[in-house]
Order: sequence, then structure tokens, then C-alpha cells
Amino acid sequence: MVLRFEFKLWKMGFDVWNMKFAHYICAMTIKLIAIGKTDSQQLHQLVLAYQNRLKHYIKFELEIVPDIKNAKNLSEKQQKEKEGAGLLKKLNGTDVLVVLDEGGKQYSSVDFSEELQKRMNSGIKQLVFAIGGPYGFSPAVYQRAQGKMSLSKMTFSHQMVRLFMVEQLYRALTILKNEPYHHG
Repeated sequence: MVLRFEFKLWKMGFDVWNMKFAHYICAMTIKLIAIGKTDSQQLHQLVLAYQNRLKHYIKFELEIVPDIKNAKNLSEKQQKEKEGAGLLKKLNGTDVLVVLDEGGKQYSSVDFSEELQKRMNSGIKQLVFAIGGPYGFSPAVYQRAQGKMSLSKMTFSHQMVRLFMVEQLYRALTILKNEPYHHG
């Protein structure tokens, strides 16, 4: 039924693909949750620049889980559990959570854009990407997650990952819109 309707619109001269894309872009929110504030003002400004670019394509939110107080007095396990509890409080029951983890699936930029399109087409209200603390995620966060993604086999500071992630989201959306930002 839907395909017939789209075919009729196409025959009348409508750009059906872009109509569907605009609908899906508006329907889903992407949220990036990170542990702790960014110390570098330059990194913070770059992240803000990409956040401003993203708002032209999709509803995007960046949420920060505050640094754990007296973390030096906690074991690695205790710190992960406290950070994990703070992260899980930021989620709604229907959110789809993807953790950024060195053992996660790696994508090319084009493959990542296709994965985002699949998520948009599936009717998800909110897709959440999470950046863990210095020791990663607690078992509770891994249990709640529906996916794991890696930006690289290399290790980056958690502050740099924020910038890389917002840039890759922007790149993916420009690829989907067939805009010239991505030349790969």
C-alpha cells in the first residue's frame, strides 16, 4: 500500500526519497551521553560547532554524566558502577543504547550512515550513543545496551571521542542527504 502511494507521488514528480528522509530525520532523536566534563575549551568549541551543524538534520542532544566525587577513593569496579548508574538514569525505557567500546563493531563512514538510516527507518524514538569513563562501562550498562560500536582499534581520550562521534554523526547525515561534505 505505501509503495503504491510512493510510486504515485514519484510519477507526479515528487522527490519521494527526500520526502521519506525528511520524515525519518524528524522522527528520531540522537543523544550522546558522556561521562565527565571536557577540560579543553578548544575541544568543547569544536563539539559545539558540530552540534550546531547537526541541528539542521536531526534532533540531537549531548548529555554529560557528572564526574564521580572522590573517585580516587573508589576501586575501578566501584567507579564503573557509579558512572553506570548515572548513565542509566539518563535513559528512557524505549531508548536504544549503543555503547562506544573498543570491542564493538567498526564501520566505515558510509556503512555507519547506512546503519543510521536503518535505525531511523525502524521507528526508534531515541538512539543513544554512550561514551564511558576511563575504565569503560559497568556490567549493568552492557546488559542494557543493544549494541557496541568502536570508532577505531586505537585508543583515544574520552574527550576526543566526543568530537569524533559528533563529526561522524554529521558526516553520516550528509552522506544520507547526498551532500558534498564526505568525499570518500
